Amino acid sequence: MPKYIFVAGGVMSSIGKGVATASIGKILEGKGFKVTAVKNDPYINVDAGTMNPVEHGEVFVTDDGTESDQDLGNYERFLDENLGSVNYATTGRVYLSVIERERNLEYNGRCVEVVPDIPNEVIRRIKAAGKKSRADFVLIEIGGTVGEYQNMLFLEAARMLKLQNPKDVLFILMGYLPIPEMVGEMKTKPTQNAVKMLNGAGIQPDIILGRSSQPLDEPRKRKISTFCNVDPKDVISATDAKSIYEVPLNYERENLSSRILSKFRMRPRKNNFKEWEKLIDTIHNATKPVKIGIIGKYFESGKFTLMDSYISVIESIKHAAWHYDRKPEITWLSAENYEENPKNLEELKEYDGIIIPGGFGSRGVEGKIKAIEYVRTNKIPFLGLCLGMQLATIEFARHACGLDKATSREFNPKTEQPVIDVMDEQKALINEKKFGGTMRLGAYDCELAVGTRAFEIYGNQKLISERHRHRYELNNDYRKTLEDCGLIMSGVNPEKNLVEIIELKNHPFFMASQFHPEFKSRPLRPHPLFREFIRCAAKQ
Repeated sequence: MPKYIFVAGGVMSSIGKGVATASIGKILEGKGFKVTAVKNDPYINVDAGTMNPVEHGEVFVTDDGTESDQDLGNYERFLDENLGSVNYATTGRVYLSVIERERNLEYNGRCVEVVPDIPNEVIRRIKAAGKKSRADFVLIEIGGTVGEYQNMLFLEAARMLKLQNPKDVLFILMGYLPIPEMVGEMKTKPTQNAVKMLNGAGIQPDIILGRSSQPLDEPRKRKISTFCNVDPKDVISATDAKSIYEVPLNYERENLSSRILSKFRMRPRKNNFKEWEKLIDTIHNATKPVKIGIIGKYFESGKFTLMDSYISVIESIKHAAWHYDRKPEITWLSAENYEENPKNLEELKEYDGIIIPGGFGSRGVEGKIKAIEYVRTNKIPFLGLCLGMQLATIEFARHACGLDKATSREFNPKTEQPVIDVMDEQKALINEKKFGGTMRLGAYDCELAVGTRAFEIYGNQKLISERHRHRYELNNDYRKTLEDCGLIMSGVNPEKNLVEIIELKNHPFFMASQFHPEFKSRPLRPHPLFREFIRCAAKQ
């Protein structure tokens, strides 16, 4: 029987429940236990695939093709474990499962009710996640904030599981403690109110994480202890950190793992944080910068620049930079600036490397194509991801192969030169507006050509597996023309004969992948493509 730890948040969203959940998992892993994590998202959406990334953040894709919340990415990066569909549940997904079971007569004709049948389905999924990974601990993050109607059924599932297994369930609440500038004092009342709302759902937190810009002092811990009915030792300071990867060690300094294990009457099996401590030393001490520009489309929101849309790309850059004891400096660049005024392309020389990540739609693509031409001809290291590979192919077709009208069927359905297109079996589905069946999602094999840079970067492996999330492909009708002009197809999916990686010779680094390598990068194991890209960029 695994132990279950629920993590809920109070006061407001975006205070770091996902990082907290991943960090708790990391410190328990460091104590010798097998850990897995589950995200319960309150949205009616069946998955995160249809959500606007500017509003909701990155859509993270697992090996089995699940389009999930970005928190699963943090779980994978901290725990170094591949998760899947069983680790992600939305309200919509849970209801859909119950309705499908009811339609299949799996409830034996009885009345199916919101309670207890929906919470029981949530519990079934949580237990399935633990069973699949053979975990000692299952961490369950409840999305949203306590007091919201949307996540009440997930809280009810937590309450019911505690009732069924009182010795095997623990509740952790992350509360926010603001320090209003005009007051100059840390206030505990928001966290007190969050605990009261959690009590209203029938749950008493065992541990409270106090999220604030400064460490909690003893008077604040005692106050929370008194008014929230927890031991002062169970009030843990969750202070702002320079890097999210510091959070596990910050928790350890507060003895969080000891408090958790003592409540379950368990002892640590080991105590190993050496590699993680070395990583934090590098993060703190790396001073020589590597300057990377990202030309994306999902980061502009009014006057604000939002980074959550590309969080896996950002983290992958960091992982690779730290691998070489470099300090990553990341700048967001607007493709529209290059469309309006090509002279703005000169700013690209200020960067050691340029990345164009994934995305959908035609906005900004001509500016990105101009940028790719610039970095190709000016020998600036370039890494294209998904859409970035498609645009690199279009740019090369236009300016190296003389295909002036080359583009993607996505941008111009009537194009005469669709160097990027959909497969024949996808076209009928698109015409019927069945877009869900036209995506390549999850892990697919890629066969690397011996002697290519990609083959060398992956350690001379012949066959690799990478994660995908896209609809359009490099059109094989143009493949020979592109190759004759010097574009190297160094990675190909062997089942469908689809190009996965392109590269160029006589360039410091010019590579692009149809897959998303950022989904498999880890802080202690940077992805090979990012690692080589940063190595070459650092030389600049």
